Amino acid sequence: MDSVIYVAGHRGMVGSAIVRQLKTRGEKNIVVRTSKELDLRDRKAVNTFFDDTKPDFVYLAAAKVGGIFANDAYPAEFLFDNIAIVSNVIDAAHKFNVKKLLFLGSSCIYPRLAPQPISEEDLLTGSLEPTNEPYALAKIAGLKLCDAYRKQYGCNFISAMPTNLYGPGDNYHPENSHVLPALIRRFNEAVRDNLDKVECWGSGKAKREFLHVDDLADALLFMMDNLNSAGWVNVGTGVDLSIQELAENIAEITGYKGEIVWDTSKPDGGPRKLLNVDKMSKLGWSSKIALNDGLKNVCKAFLKSKVND
Repeated sequence: MDSVIYVAGHRGMVGSAIVRQLKTRGEKNIVVRTSKELDLRDRKAVNTFFDDTKPDFVYLAAAKVGGIFANDAYPAEFLFDNIAIVSNVIDAAHKFNVKKLLFLGSSCIYPRLAPQPISEEDLLTGSLEPTNEPYALAKIAGLKLCDAYRKQYGCNFISAMPTNLYGPGDNYHPENSHVLPALIRRFNEAVRDNLDKVECWGSGKAKREFLHVDDLADALLFMMDNLNSAGWVNVGTGVDLSIQELAENIAEITGYKGEIVWDTSKPDGGPRKLLNVDKMSKLGWSSKIALNDGLKNVCKAFLKSKVND
């Protein structure tokens, strides 16, 4: 009999990638629910769902997410809702004897000024980035809850900490998207409108690491198969590049020939954010999708999407 696999947050960027990867593997008993069908903040509803479906494995990728503005405007909702989601699902996984749960964290859990590259041991060694502190605190609570349930009840609950992601399902909103999709939209529109200048925020000197979401999904399935210990594991490429290099790469891929202007009156954010992926490498997994290859595929998909209309 096939194992029952529940993917919480299947409509999100990561959750949908997990479902794609599971289907590629040949898994047929994948259970999903929309937020309208199952409110994960409702403990009774979550318990009823677990009792009815009896999942063997759980990927917890559901979360209330948003940009800097949303985090700043609704800190109580971001903290309460995300803590409710992780506590309800993790507790239900224990109550209804789930064989294994994988909790998806975020690299924003690490201190704002953490040493580079950031290792798992750097958690709680400094202050968080204020602009997403409520979200980060809820994610920290989730991974600590996984370890607490492992220690007290013997639950096989594990956690993954991904770096910056890109790929199918990304947010290309002109005002609140992250840097990589924002640049893809900006340069494609510049080509479409025959612009001779594209303005980018900051100095371009800040460095960031980017992982394709399909690579992350591959890593998460690998962890579900091979990791059975407490703690959390960083998932990334182990390689970063400057935002200027990223912009130049996207310009080349999109065919933009004009000038790139950097508005240094706008913030760069942290100077660098790179994860130490030694722990994951020792487990036997490494990323497979080269950034330029991933960017080409994403740009091609963007051009075909309604987002570009």
